[in-house]
Amino acid sequence: MKLLCGGTLIFTLAVSYYIYMPLPATVSEPWKLMLVGATFRTATHLADLSHSLGLTHHVRVLSLAIKGFESLVPVEFEELQMEDTQFRGVQVRVYMPQHRDSTLRRAVVFIHGGGWALGVPKVGSYDILCRMMAAKLNAVVVTVDYRMVPDVRFPVQYEDCLEAARHFLQRDVLAHYSVDPERVAVCGDSAGGNLAAAVAQQISYDDRGEDDDDTRNSSGGGGAKFKLQVLIYPVLQPLDFNTASYQQNWGVPILYRDLMARYWLEYLGADASLLHTILLNNHTALDESQFSPHRSKIDWTSMIPEHMRKQYRAIFPWTGSPSILQDIPAMLDPRAAPLIAEQDILKTVPCTYIMTCEHDVLRDDGMMYVRRLELAGVSVTHRHYDDCFHGCVSFAFWPSYFSVGIRAIDDYIAWLHTHL
Repeated sequence: MKLLCGGTLIFTLAVSYYIYMPLPATVSEPWKLMLVGATFRTATHLADLSHSLGLTHHVRVLSLAIKGFESLVPVEFEELQMEDTQFRGVQVRVYMPQHRDSTLRRAVVFIHGGGWALGVPKVGSYDILCRMMAAKLNAVVVTVDYRMVPDVRFPVQYEDCLEAARHFLQRDVLAHYSVDPERVAVCGDSAGGNLAAAVAQQISYDDRGEDDDDTRNSSGGGGAKFKLQVLIYPVLQPLDFNTASYQQNWGVPILYRDLMARYWLEYLGADASLLHTILLNNHTALDESQFSPHRSKIDWTSMIPEHMRKQYRAIFPWTGSPSILQDIPAMLDPRAAPLIAEQDILKTVPCTYIMTCEHDVLRDDGMMYVRRLELAGVSVTHRHYDDCFHGCVSFAFWPSYFSVGIRAIDDYIAWLHTHL
């Protein structure tokens, strides 16, 4: 009996040690976050082990684990019609209020997050979120089930989302779903916020006739435009992994600094061995010819409030590997990094809502975009949560029910209700 009690005590202490991690004093519901963080770490370790043994790509293991968990989340807001279909070959699900009348409805195109590699848009938390938007806004909601890493890499995710959005914004398609062409928004969280921002930039720029810009030129003009964009803790640039928020929150779950860098390398099809180099910002060192035109666009020392800069300093090493930008040109492509888009593109984007979290490595990405859009003359509503962490919106539902996630969802849906 003593041996059993002793073993139980040791096991309990070991589990507690594994789960516990020091968190900022102001973070919401810290013990819940520790449990979520420990669960995600365990899945990540198992995925990395499978990858190192050559069994399968680590993303596939994580994706399987997430799908298994999300399938257990109970369905809410069942009084909706749903249609699984394709828009220009891209899988989408359309959520519609059950009773149609002669009044045209508003609509939201939703793009899920997950590091361009994870996420299950048709079940679990994302499914409930889209159902909630459709029910509370009496809106048609389109969720884009874009292809992901490791099957595809940039620019495929972006192109899938752009093509789906262009198709939906055709006036005959909007008419089919009884949607008012003047009341359509695009929304995304995390990597989905990246894709939403890039798609909104392109859609807004489509009809300008700038034929001299091959990257931005498009044959997809003529449709409706987005009235609004909602970006929930978006990831917007891979050039500085040492912003104040990256330095402050490098070890705060669920999005760790090195994990975000790994997602970027996977998305851009780059060698995973570059991880340490880009974490030191060595990829932008001494390459003035390529990087200099963009330096001011990611200068967080001038674009975020002083109280958030704290004691942190910008890190741009004197020595490094500037050839990385030549080998991975997508790092300087605004379709991948919407924060570095030119001013003439930014000034065309729609009225914007940006949510940022204090305890999130991506906080400063969002805050810099707020500032750049304001300088471009775009109307921006910025909602910052001092007690929030990355991914909180996805954990607003069963079984975690994070109060800050519930509050964040209510806030942005209320903003859409007022402005859309």
